[in-house]
Amino acid sequence: MRFTQPVESWVVYQVVAPRGGGRAMCPASEWPALEAAGHTLIQAGLVNEGQAERLARGTAGDAKPRAGSRDAALVGGRPA
Repeated sequence: MRFTQPVESWVVYQVVAPRGGGRAMCPASEWPALEAAGHTLIQAGLVNEGQAERLARGTAGDAKPRAGSRDAALVGGRPA
């Protein structure tokens, strides 16, 4: 017998906070309560948690180019 989990979409939102906010994510089922608290929706309907996390994190978690690699020598898409 196969067990299946219900498919749940994810949302990314801007946190409203007195000392600045950031982006966060949650399952779509939790969004109505967060919207009522005044947070701003960035994107809904994301198909998995990893996709939502990458959008919420932005470039903060991207790998840095290794020194000496071809990509590290490129600045703005052209050689440095």
